[in-house]
Amino acid sequence: MIILVLYIALFAAAWFLVLLARRGRRQRDFTSLKTVTFGDESAVTADRAASVISVLTIFLIWGAFTGSSLVPIHAPGPFKGDTSFTYTAVNGAGEEGTATVSVRVHDVGVSVEEPAPQGSATGIAQDDVETMGAWRNKLINVKSNDEGGGEDGYRITAIDGQPVEAGGEVKIPDGTVSLTPKGTPNFTPRKGWQMEPIWLPSPEAVVARMAEIATEGYQNSTLWQHLGWSLIRVIGGFFFGALVGIPLGYAMGLSSWFRGWFDPIVEFMRPVPPLALIPLVIIWAGIGETGKIILLFLAALWIMTISARAGVSGVNISKVHAAYSLGASKAQILWHVIVPNSLPEIFTGARVAMGVCWGTVVAAELVAAEKGAGMMIMVASKFQLTDIVIMGIILIGVVGYGIDILMRQAEKILVPWKGRS
Repeated sequence: MIILVLYIALFAAAWFLVLLARRGRRQRDFTSLKTVTFGDESAVTADRAASVISVLTIFLIWGAFTGSSLVPIHAPGPFKGDTSFTYTAVNGAGEEGTATVSVRVHDVGVSVEEPAPQGSATGIAQDDVETMGAWRNKLINVKSNDEGGGEDGYRITAIDGQPVEAGGEVKIPDGTVSLTPKGTPNFTPRKGWQMEPIWLPSPEAVVARMAEIATEGYQNSTLWQHLGWSLIRVIGGFFFGALVGIPLGYAMGLSSWFRGWFDPIVEFMRPVPPLALIPLVIIWAGIGETGKIILLFLAALWIMTISARAGVSGVNISKVHAAYSLGASKAQILWHVIVPNSLPEIFTGARVAMGVCWGTVVAAELVAAEKGAGMMIMVASKFQLTDIVIMGIILIGVVGYGIDILMRQAEKILVPWKGRS
């Protein structure tokens, strides 16, 4: 919730500041006001400044909440260092004592020496020392040292002078001390707002892991081999899906018989998520590469079919009538009128299909794959290697975004008439 509120606040602040900076410098284009109306999507282009600030904002929040050295500000982090608290205990004989527990909180996975005891114990109590990792908590068995601690009737009555009972807790400057139902102190150091590395590593940790895997590899394959295999599978599945889906969509758009025959099949399969087909594909085609290609083929097939059908159905009928009036044959109308006017819809469907295939390949590689981005993420998650998981997610997103950019450029080159009447 804190991160969401911060993100919204940064979005609003960036918007206001950019508008303020541009005020007075932008020249008003009154000609465009005559042709562009509110809601005209073709007139809306991405604001590059907003895109750059958006990426920087996400990076800033990521770094701030992971303690990254790459960002100038940080959210309050977990407590690390030496701290202590006192406790008051009473044994079964009614004797009382007070002692100090010294705790050293350190980075997880780092070995440290125990702190020196305070030497301030009185009565039946004895000083204790303990070490623990940040973001952790630890039971402190003080009764093992106290006189009469192992006998019935022993109990802790106060923490730092504040009365407490079994099941209660006391706030101390560097954390919280709670008593278990049996009365054993449990110290939890202050966690702050930063995320523990096992849940969200810092950006530099992810970059370091990526450099390591790129050079040394992971699961007997380099990073580029993992991404390459995923890309090959996606391109193969998309190619066969488009090869079958586009002609099928044209047939459904041009023939009422084809439309009636295949429409129930297409509309039935369209809402079925590709992941639901994995068990069936495994039964039919096994767990090898054929099964993965078939799954990606099915992911792209229905999208390409519907986009081609929509492209044909969306052709302006006046263009068809004009071609007929000029003596064009059906083949000429198909090639010179229907195909060019349906290509924008097909390219839009192709972009969607590639995105779906790229997302599906991760799930397809979860089943007995030896190489691939999905396989790398799955194996890393089993060992709680969050940096590899996040690295894989980022690379999948970057590659997917790169594919979409390439398809947009191809659309501009191959379909320059898109958006024109």
